[in-house]
Amino acid sequence: MNEIKPIAMPGTHESFFKYFKHQNINLSFKILDVGAGHGAFTKKLHDIGYDISACDLFPEIFKFEKIECKKVDITKSFPYADDTFDLIIAIEVSEHILDHEVFFRELSRILKPNGQIYLSTPNILSLKSRVRFLFNGFYYSFGPLDLKNHDGLQHVASLTLDQYNYIAVKYGFHKAEFEIDRKQSTSKWLFLLLNPFLYFNTKLKKRSTIHNRSKLLLGRLLFLNFKNNKNMQI
Repeated sequence: MNEIKPIAMPGTHESFFKYFKHQNINLSFKILDVGAGHGAFTKKLHDIGYDISACDLFPEIFKFEKIECKKVDITKSFPYADDTFDLIIAIEVSEHILDHEVFFRELSRILKPNGQIYLSTPNILSLKSRVRFLFNGFYYSFGPLDLKNHDGLQHVASLTLDQYNYIAVKYGFHKAEFEIDRKQSTSKWLFLLLNPFLYFNTKLKKRSTIHNRSKLLLGRLLFLNFKNNKNMQI
């Protein structure tokens, strides 16, 4: 079989795979790869021995022949029964959708009790991203949209960690545990320059520090882990 190459920007799958392995996920877990693309990450998990399923808006581009890729529009209902999966992965998917309420509602529905979501998304909270927004009005990994293109491939949603938590908690998840793929060199230099101002803004003015934690200020990509708690009142 020819090598299946990821669609995501270089290094994303490798970093996420390293992060995923550190979670010590039980091999008996049933996993869904949402937005599976060519199937590169699906293949990685299949080769380890996981029970892996895949779905994508464009299943015709899926190249891993050992697994069926179902057609799924993640802005609508998923074609899976309630309580089907132990774990759901969505690598570089959430920035492509506008209705995250439907997304989290459906993932909560098809996850078993105590199931989990692992997703990656561009970190718009890095200092590099914040300075970029200051000067051109677009966060890191985002740019002007083609207003007539609705193929689902553009980056249309730039959510903060706080906004992700707000939606996730509404649909029965705990707040995210988060990690980053790596520190951006540009953000590290900006941190040295701007740290006194950040300290003044958050400490002396007693403002929330939720978005000024060092990993958020320095990281390129966010890896978010949401744990399902279906006993919560939604």
